[in-house]
Amino acid sequence: MDDLTLALTDLLSRNLALIVLAIVIFLAVSSAVRIVPQSEKFVVERFGRLRAVLGPGINFIVPFLDRVAHKISVLERQLPTNSQDAITADNVLVEVETSVFYRIIEPEKTVYRIRDVDAAIATTVAGIVRSEIGTMELDQVQSNRAPLINRIRESLANVVDDWGIEVTRAEILDVNLDDATRAAMLQQLNAERARRAQVTEAEGKRRAVELAADGELYAAEQQAKARRVLAEAEAYATTAIAEAIAKNGLEAAQYQVALKQVEALTEVGRGEGRQTVIVPAAALDAFSDAFGLLKGRG
Repeated sequence: MDDLTLALTDLLSRNLALIVLAIVIFLAVSSAVRIVPQSEKFVVERFGRLRAVLGPGINFIVPFLDRVAHKISVLERQLPTNSQDAITADNVLVEVETSVFYRIIEPEKTVYRIRDVDAAIATTVAGIVRSEIGTMELDQVQSNRAPLINRIRESLANVVDDWGIEVTRAEILDVNLDDATRAAMLQQLNAERARRAQVTEAEGKRRAVELAADGELYAAEQQAKARRVLAEAEAYATTAIAEAIAKNGLEAAQYQVALKQVEALTEVGRGEGRQTVIVPAAALDAFSDAFGLLKGRG
């Protein structure tokens, strides 16, 4: 009986040792294998010192010596919207609302060089914004936001590089003014609009005067051109008459005079309504001679 008891006890001891050994091996293997997600990086320490940074996938560490001290997300993060006061170069107090996007690319720097990343970035952004806006006037701040944003992002990138951080975007959401400044700017804007309206009206009147002058000048030029053409026609007619007189003598001149007399009598007869035309006898004789001459020419 004693021998049987001893045998059973020995068997149990051996099995227990095997079980303990199996458990130890399982724990060792489990602690040696680390599966890192795609969106994270693991910072491994050995006796309190940085040992390695594990990337996505299956990784192996030394069991019971190495441990995963930090699990850092590498996804892009957005800081809460932050507001800070700044004074422009023309002494205007403005409230600037900013937003920053960043991601951690070197966790070993972020873990061991900075305690509160978000607070550090927010403080740095506030200082950079005040410094940059202090070199610009209010109109430049409101109209040239893109260059201002680029300068803020570049300055911020130079600072946070020591923290293992990459700034992906920096945005100025709004630039707010106090009520007094806003009222003064509105008054200035209304005055500028009134001035532009007056200038536009004056330019319209000036243009109208110029167009009227151009029209009068054009009419005068056309009248002068018509007078010149008429003068040329009369000169041509006079020359033709002179040549006819030179060729046909007095008969051609009498024919022209008779033609003018007949035309004058015709115009008198075209008067509207009933009218009486008194013509001297000598004139009738002249008209008779003219009609006779014209009849002879015809």
